[in-house]
Order: sequence, then structure tokens, then C-alpha cells
Amino acid sequence: MADVEESELAHHEHSPDQFEKDTEARRESRQGSVSLSRNITARIQNPLDGIPRATLFQNVEDFARDANLSEHVPLFQRAALVAQNPSAFETIVELEETEKDALRNEVVHKWRQPWSLYFTVILCSIGAAVQGWDQTGSNGANLSWPIDFGVPDQVPDAGAEPGVDYDKNSWIVGVVNSGPYIASALFGCWISDPLNHYFGRRGTIFFSAIFCLLSVLGSAVSQNWQQLFVTRLLLGIGMGSKASTVPIYAAENCPAIIRGGLVMSWQMWTAFGIFLGFCANLAVYKVGAVAWRLQVGSAFIPAVPLVIGVYFCPESPRWYIKKRRFADAYRSLLRLRNTPVQAARDLYYINAQIEEEAAIIGKSNYFTRFFELFTIPRVRRATLASFIVMLAQQMCGINIIAFYSSSIFVQAGASERVALIASFGFGLVNFVFAWPAVWTIDTWGRRALLLFTFPQMAWTLLAAGLCFLIPEKDRAHIGLIAFFVYLFAAFYSPGEGPVPFTYSAEVFPLSHREVGMSWAVATCLFWAAVLSISFPRILRAFTVTGAFGFYAGLNVTALVLIFLFVPETKQRTLEELDYVFAVPTRTHMNYQLFKALPWWFNTFILRRKGLVLEPLYQFEGATAADQVNAVGKRDKAK
Repeated sequence: MADVEESELAHHEHSPDQFEKDTEARRESRQGSVSLSRNITARIQNPLDGIPRATLFQNVEDFARDANLSEHVPLFQRAALVAQNPSAFETIVELEETEKDALRNEVVHKWRQPWSLYFTVILCSIGAAVQGWDQTGSNGANLSWPIDFGVPDQVPDAGAEPGVDYDKNSWIVGVVNSGPYIASALFGCWISDPLNHYFGRRGTIFFSAIFCLLSVLGSAVSQNWQQLFVTRLLLGIGMGSKASTVPIYAAENCPAIIRGGLVMSWQMWTAFGIFLGFCANLAVYKVGAVAWRLQVGSAFIPAVPLVIGVYFCPESPRWYIKKRRFADAYRSLLRLRNTPVQAARDLYYINAQIEEEAAIIGKSNYFTRFFELFTIPRVRRATLASFIVMLAQQMCGINIIAFYSSSIFVQAGASERVALIASFGFGLVNFVFAWPAVWTIDTWGRRALLLFTFPQMAWTLLAAGLCFLIPEKDRAHIGLIAFFVYLFAAFYSPGEGPVPFTYSAEVFPLSHREVGMSWAVATCLFWAAVLSISFPRILRAFTVTGAFGFYAGLNVTALVLIFLFVPETKQRTLEELDYVFAVPTRTHMNYQLFKALPWWFNTFILRRKGLVLEPLYQFEGATAADQVNAVGKRDKAK
């Protein structure tokens, strides 16, 4: 309690005017800054590069005084030297040997992180299991609740019943299933910005968890399709604010070298929720009329540990920095890093980058921040890239299977039991093949995973659709359909599965991170709603073969968009990405079309050896990724 009171007093110890003057003085001491609005030369710069040691130490003293951390000045001075030149930490004589060991271990044993970091990321990503479980709960329930509520959307084997409008009912089923995505896209995502502003990341996650807990219980006791629709709208409020906040929270807490692997636990738990939802569908489908109620209501289970455990986690240090609560940010980082020097380094470096960012973007309110998503060049490029990767998640066709796989397998001639077992197999493959991305997302990179997996998803989805043309009496019919659906899921899970939320959580500057993530998630969930509403009708109009072929074509379209407009973000700090997204879109496109593409064609198609691809980004001064290279070269030399 004393710590809280001290931190609150620290907010008022120095006037805002004095703080702004000190900030401006530190900013002016940095020479040759790269433009964050138009980085034509594609340079990525460390904001501390080029500052003389005496000036750097004075800046640290000023910062420590403003932040009420004066007792830690020597520590922060050592940390600032590391932040200024990460690749040369071995030559910094002021560092203690234990501190050098810790910096080496960041690379050599990059997964050796504090338990608080793992607990934070895993616990909060459990919230994603609600989303996955709900998708599969409604998947199985679609076989029962339309009949219970008098809106059957499938013509029975015995023939159409007189007076039943199956076309109208298919729209009703689609609208009810899309309820969470409609509410998320139109409301839930957009309230995350003010919620984060006033209550922080943890408070917003708690708010969303309450909605995710109570609304699914309401779905289980609804008495007509209208009530079911309302409860699913309420679920969408929680889903939207949660999906807009949890990936940001995880990204802001994680070191750059493993950020992708840990933030993608969001997708891991979504896939796990999908898998458990299919397990629940199979477990209760024979219990009678209440089976579908148990299927949709069981999604409350993962929300319980989220509600209880979120306040055992540290708040995001970047949120504290945004609120100028530097002492609180330092305490959070002490829980999230292995040693004080690493915590001090990250605090000082993050703040230096944020000061650079603030000089370009300035101050704004909620509405101006939204419009600046499309007007500030650096932010607009992040908006476009996040829009593409989120839209691609719906274009790829994964959710036509996640939402409607049971219905699809029934149309393929399977019984209800066989359809649920086949859907269970899909959930299992989706979960198991998400694991490789924990390692590949930070080594291969986000962009490379997408460029590799989208062509594979296109041909596997097309093959699955063509297998519906095999006569139903042939034993290969259902087997080949399931095989290609599983193969499709195996390519989706390490690529387009984890990348969109990980990518969108890291590409926006801190000033626009909440509203930017809201935009990205709203994009994803709005098109999920469109898909959920339209797919039952598309199935009736196109047949399954036509629908799968249509989505296979969308995969190819998404591949082209990603190739042209989505930059790589692996192993860069969130602040260094300001320079990546300051590169003009035309520069990025020209590089991909006229340098990267010819190099790839000559190397992998014509099999020419020894060709070297000129890198797009030029790194000036030492940046975070240089520490990885320095330690790697040192180990090889040994």
C-alpha cells in the first residue's frame, strides 16, 4: 500500500511543464533522427545512438529525478549504456559480471524468463479459449437448436415440411451464430480504448471476462432464438474488448526476442478452446434435448480462471509509462525481467523511443486518434497491414470449418456422430499444428510464415471441395474430404492462425495501440460476422464444392495483398517498428516486386546459386536484434 501511495505522490512531485522541458532537452540531445513520418531510406535507428557518454549520463539523471527513481541512478546509467549499444555490452566496464551473464542468457537461453511473465501471458490468453470454445459449441449446437426453436435450416431426408421457409431460416441461423461477431465489431472492440485509458490492461481484461462468463450461461437457458441472439450479442461485447486488449498486453510485457512466440499463445488457446469445444460436443451429444444447451454453456469454463487470476498479474509497463507512472513501470518490469539491469534498460529505452514517437504524433483524444489511423503516414501503414492480415484470416476459409464443420460433414453424407468425430479431428489438428509457430514465428518471421502457408491453404481447400464430387457411396468420399480439411488446418495453424493478432498487437505506436488494435479486431470480427451470416446461404446457392472453390480463390488474393503491403516485424522492439512503418508503401512495394521476387524466382525456381538479396532495412547504430547477432557470433567463435 505504501508503494502505491509513494507512486501517486511521485505523479505530482514535478510539474507537467518541467517534465515536458526535461523531455525536450533529452530529445534534442539525440542527433540525426530518422523521420518517423517518411523514412525513405528505410533506416532503423536507436534513439540513443550518437549521444556522448556525459550527456547520456546527465539525461539518465534527469529522467531518474523526474521518475522518482533517483536512488537507482547508477543502475540506470549502466542500463542506458546497454540500451545505447546492445551488441557491445561485453565491453562496458561498468557492468557487473552477473549482469553480463544475464544479457548473454537473453540470447543463449532466450526462453529462461521469469515465471511472472509466463503466468501473465498464459493466463490472459486463456481468454482466447472462450472464443474458440464458443465457436465449436455453436458448431455442434447448430444441429439441434434450430429445430428446438422452430427454425430448421436443413431439409430433412424425408423431404421438405410444408409451410417451412428453409431459405429464411438459414439466414436466421446465420444471424444468431454471427451475434458475437456483430457486437464485437460494432461495439465491443471500440470500447476497449476508453476502458484501457481509465482502467488499464488488467481492468479491461477483467471487464471482458465477466461478460464472457455470464453471457454463455445465459445462452444455455434461452427459450427462443431471439433470446439466444441477445445473449450472443452480450458475449460479443466481452469478446471484442478482450481480443483488442489481451494481445496488446502480452506484446507489451514480452522481450522482443520471444515476443511472437509468447503473444501467439492467444492463438494457441483459441485452438485449444476449439479442440475442447469439440470434445464437449462429443461428450454430451447423446444426453437428449439439453445437449445443445450444454454445448454452448460449457464455454464459461475457461472464463473462470481468467476472472480470478488477472489481478495476480503485473500491469503493462508501457501503460504505466504512458501515464508517466515510471516507478510503477519499473516495478512491473522487475517482475517481467530476470535482473534489475534488464528492467532498467527496457524502461529507459522504451521511454526514449516513446519520446521520439510523441514528437511526431503529439497529443490527441479518442476521435482524433481514430482519424489519425488513416491520416498519419506511419500509423496509416500499420492500419493497412493489420487490416490485411486480419481480413485474410476470414478470406482463408478457416471459419467456414470452425463455424459449420458439423453441418458440412453432414452434407457430405456423414451421420451426426461421424460429423462430430470428424470435427473433433479438425480441432485436434488445429491445436497440435499451432505449436511449431512458437519457434518459427520469431525465427522465420511473421511475413515468411504467411507467404509460405497461403498457397498451401489454397490448394488444400480446393482439393477438399472437389472431393465432394466423389459419389457418396464410395468409401473414399468422406475420407478424402476429411483428409484435405485436416491438411488445410495443418497449414493454417502455424501461419494465418497466430500471426494476425500477434502482428496487429505490435505494429501500432503506443499512442494509437488501443484504437489501432480495436480497428484490427473489429475488421476481423466484422468479416467473421459476414461469413457466419452468409455461409449457410452460400452453401445452398454454390454447393459445398463451389463454396470451397470460392474461398480457395480468396486465399490467392490474400497472398498477393500480404506480399505487397505487409512488412516483417520479427525481433524488433515495439518502438523500433516506428522506423519500419515509416518506410513509404511505394518503397516497400518496389523492393518486393523488383528485388525480392526476382531473387526468389532465380534462387528457388531457376536454382541459381550464390545470389544475394540486398536487405530493405538499413540499421544505423545498435538495435535490439544486434544483441542476438553479437552473442551468436561470440558462441560460434568459441
